[in-house]
Amino acid sequence: MIRLALRVERAHAEVALAELLELAPSGVEEVDHGDTVEYAVYGPPGELPALPELQVAIGGALVEVTSSELPDDWNERWKAFHTPLVLGSRLAVRPPWERPLGADVELVIDPAQAFGTGSHATTRLCLELLVALADEGGERGPLVDVGCGSGVLAIAAARLGWEPVVAVDYDPLSVTATRDNAAVNGVALDVRQGDLRRELMPVAPTALANLLRPLLLDWCATLVDPPRTLIASGLLVHEADEIADAFRDRHGLVERDRRELGEWAALLLRAP
Repeated sequence: MIRLALRVERAHAEVALAELLELAPSGVEEVDHGDTVEYAVYGPPGELPALPELQVAIGGALVEVTSSELPDDWNERWKAFHTPLVLGSRLAVRPPWERPLGADVELVIDPAQAFGTGSHATTRLCLELLVALADEGGERGPLVDVGCGSGVLAIAAARLGWEPVVAVDYDPLSVTATRDNAAVNGVALDVRQGDLRRELMPVAPTALANLLRPLLLDWCATLVDPPRTLIASGLLVHEADEIADAFRDRHGLVERDRRELGEWAALLLRAP
């Protein structure tokens, strides 16, 4: 088994992923390295996309290509990489092979389907803000998750009381993974495929957007009916001020909370 990894410039990651999925429709692994994002595909020799095809598809965004042969026990090592995410006693996210952890809200997410189990710092920060928002009490109401990935945030929101929940993603594999994970966790989601650069996203009083900075800015620029509460992440620490200013200046959303973990940041923005 071979692991073929392509590292691309972070600013062009979403476009590169879309092109890569045309050549590897069974899905890719995503690893964020800050200024660059690594996408990896797995397969026997001869069944992986050809290097010239990849270079043409990704173009100038390509930084590095590497390949490595996996050891015989790679499947067990891969499982060991996906450890549970635990936010005290309030919420936990675990892969299906891990035992229950006894949290108030516990999600089971299959990392084989898309983008891991939610352990990335940006997802963790979003979940922290979402739990804090839920603990404030009050009516939850409708919520939209823009860029839902494997559905972790949307499923957590539904389990925490938001209803109805709409989950949207550009990637058809993410749409499938979110539907499957929602079924495993016993929640009803309205899952849709959509491209925020070309169409308006669904409207809800509360929105989650764990997106890269360029996509957040694009969405901010095209929003017609903004949410009253927005959790925005996918940001490096030095990008957070720009995003907070953009949503404040264009839509009047004011920063109420900011969480940071390592080089990553998440924002809670609310209408006055």
